[in-house]
Amino acid sequence: MRTIKKRKIGGLALAGMLALTAVLSGCNSGASKEAAPSTPSAALELKDGKYDPPVKLTYLRPWGPEIKFKSGEDQDNNVHTKWAKDKLGIELKNQWVSPSTNNAFETKLRLSLASNAEMPDIISYRGDFNLARELIETGKFVDAGELFDKYASDTWKAAVNEDPSVWYPYMQDGKRIGIPILDYSYNSDPVMWIREDWMKKFNLKAPETLADLEVIMETFTNKDPDGNGKKDTYGLTIGFKNWLSTWMSDAGWVFGAYGTMPNQWNLNAEGQLEYGSVNPGAKQALATLADWMKKGYIPEEAGVYDETKAAEEFTAGKAGIVVGPHWMPSWPLEDVKKNNPEAEYKAYPIPSGPDGKAGRRGTANDNGVVLINKDMKNPEVFFTYQNYLFDHYANPKAGDEFEYGFAEGYDWAMKDGKPTTDAAVTGGYAPEKYTLTFDGARIPSLNMTTLAKFANGEEATTPFEKKLKSGVPVPMVEAAKIVQDQKDIALKQMFTGAPTMSMQMNNDILTKMEKDLFSQIIYGKAPIDAFDTFVEKWKSSGGDQNTKEVNEWYQSVTSGK
Repeated sequence: MRTIKKRKIGGLALAGMLALTAVLSGCNSGASKEAAPSTPSAALELKDGKYDPPVKLTYLRPWGPEIKFKSGEDQDNNVHTKWAKDKLGIELKNQWVSPSTNNAFETKLRLSLASNAEMPDIISYRGDFNLARELIETGKFVDAGELFDKYASDTWKAAVNEDPSVWYPYMQDGKRIGIPILDYSYNSDPVMWIREDWMKKFNLKAPETLADLEVIMETFTNKDPDGNGKKDTYGLTIGFKNWLSTWMSDAGWVFGAYGTMPNQWNLNAEGQLEYGSVNPGAKQALATLADWMKKGYIPEEAGVYDETKAAEEFTAGKAGIVVGPHWMPSWPLEDVKKNNPEAEYKAYPIPSGPDGKAGRRGTANDNGVVLINKDMKNPEVFFTYQNYLFDHYANPKAGDEFEYGFAEGYDWAMKDGKPTTDAAVTGGYAPEKYTLTFDGARIPSLNMTTLAKFANGEEATTPFEKKLKSGVPVPMVEAAKIVQDQKDIALKQMFTGAPTMSMQMNNDILTKMEKDLFSQIIYGKAPIDAFDTFVEKWKSSGGDQNTKEVNEWYQSVTSGK
């Protein structure tokens, strides 16, 4: 899941950011934001890929509660820091350590900025997008794009070039200030999970269209699929407490069936960005959801359910359909059989609408950013480190040091003469999470294409494939193939920049207006034609200006293509 959160800046956050900017301006009145990358003060010598003598690299990154160390190890002294020094001659040192919980890291970093404290060589960040933008706007970090072009390995460059738009959130004045931390492609793109035992019970066919789906929902809602003699089941569970297009228990695909995706900026046929919630297709989708609510196909509580709570309707056997990522068999769908050992579920493609359109929420290929201090004397040191991980860890070859994992006795161990990643044997340590970029190195396309390969009956041959196959259940493999087969219907959020000036002033009002009306329409408390009035009011209340500024941003980041 993408953890860099692209959210509006509310009034308090904006005020804080402006105050911060004022402080920084006072402290750095003579500094130029156009400062060029610093030239290394002295050439460092690499001997067989290792700095000799060793070189120190200072950094900051949040440390999450899920990260655990062996006794005697910590953030600055562990199997990863020892590897970096022994293999590469790089001594890694946290400037300070702060947990990611309760915004502790963010608070301490903002205080450091406000006091003009010295920054480390590298900041790796995954979290609040507003903070990432605040860091970029301080002018303390170098044009990392130039350094990337000069120092990044071919493997790393090819991984980034799978989706060059990953640079967009971290650009400033046409420069690539932050290096995106890559994630696996399509990682949260949804499929449709359906109770297969219920499908078999009523001899139902796979739903290719919304009309087919309505036949299934009618059956699941009114024909007692669980056989308990009560009318207590639903066709579909969704949760739109947070939003209609979301990472699990999703309803965005209903909008996709009418050619749009709500609550995000989509690319239209004219090559312009438009806000999906005001596209005419959204009106049709809302009418469809209102009809399903009226017919009892979806729970009345859908509007107060978050993603997890809505999914519980499926795992508890109350709903026959839930839409979410390919990895749901690992969580929370394992509870389906715990609650009913006879239950079966299966992944199906996203169905199309009346005009043959289909669309699903798309997943970004990045989930964090690396910023390089403009005063770092030898920025190539970071590239030596990250290049090695992309060249040897991301997709290792047989016989490589990372063939079975990062470190024996941590994320893998030998049992009965064979390597295993079983946490019961290894203790469940994950040294790749100690790395500067949180996951070592990821090639976006590798994970999903490998799972699709398994689904086609091909054998695992590479170390990456063998490791992945050992821990993936069959339903997940089948779902991954569906995601790959339908990759052309993915609709990604196309605006990934900082909130524009207009957004900072009006997004709170526009969002509340949208959520309130959409909920009223779905629950039948407002007529569907109220959508037209909403669109006009949205446009006049700042939406038109948002659209203008968003397209100016899009032009600025794509003009160099």
